Amino acid sequence: MFDFHADRKRYFEMQYLNAKGYVLPFIEQYFSIKPGLRVLEIGAGEGGVLNAFLERGCYGVGVELDPRRVEWACGFLWEPIGRGQLHYVDKDIYQTDLTHDLKGPFDIIVLKDVIEHIHDQPRLMRYMQNWLAPGGVIFFGFPPWHMPFGGHQQIARSFLAKLPYIHLLPLFLYKGLLKLNREPVAELLEIRDTRITIERFERICHDQGYTILNRLHYLINPIYQWKFGWRPKVQWGFLTRIPYLRNFLTTCVYYLIRPSSPLK
Repeated sequence: MFDFHADRKRYFEMQYLNAKGYVLPFIEQYFSIKPGLRVLEIGAGEGGVLNAFLERGCYGVGVELDPRRVEWACGFLWEPIGRGQLHYVDKDIYQTDLTHDLKGPFDIIVLKDVIEHIHDQPRLMRYMQNWLAPGGVIFFGFPPWHMPFGGHQQIARSFLAKLPYIHLLPLFLYKGLLKLNREPVAELLEIRDTRITIERFERICHDQGYTILNRLHYLINPIYQWKFGWRPKVQWGFLTRIPYLRNFLTTCVYYLIRPSSPLK
């Protein structure tokens, strides 16, 4: 496992810096982030991404299934929580109530490195239409399934953490390799069930009645500058236009979407 996955404070800071330097500017190409806006982050983790919005005067709600990460978030962000600028919901997103739990609706919904973990993604996309305020937008950032570490094998404890593309092996070989090295088989195979490609994501957006406002594909994920010291690099334009092949060489994609029909 890479060190930053164990150091939660460092991971919080990386997520905050990445959001401040890349996520918010990407959103603001089409949607102005102003004080007083309400922001929902699904899979909010320790709150690093939300912290960038809080600094801009937004009000935040974080939904996080892992109670340990909620505890860390409360430690890192106790001040905005204390003044009522942020609150966390420790629930499965499908079990939350818009009025009681989320205090919605929201101007911005954020899913950063989350959609690839969620089961029944079209269902979630339908839900979120009801959670948006009129004119609201949804941001997605995720690694396409076929990219070198799309199976999240970087969380492994053995040498497998540094092997690209092994998640693309036939299931019986991949599962056997994980078991042989005493890796968290269930966790690493779950991402195989919920995997998402660029093509599948765009198809879901279309089928569920969303318009894509902005998209950006990265050859080198911006957060890698804090993780590995690598400079971010936007994907080559010609490759972004080649379906399927682009998934193998794109480490991260950003999307901004909104419902095609105005919300009432």
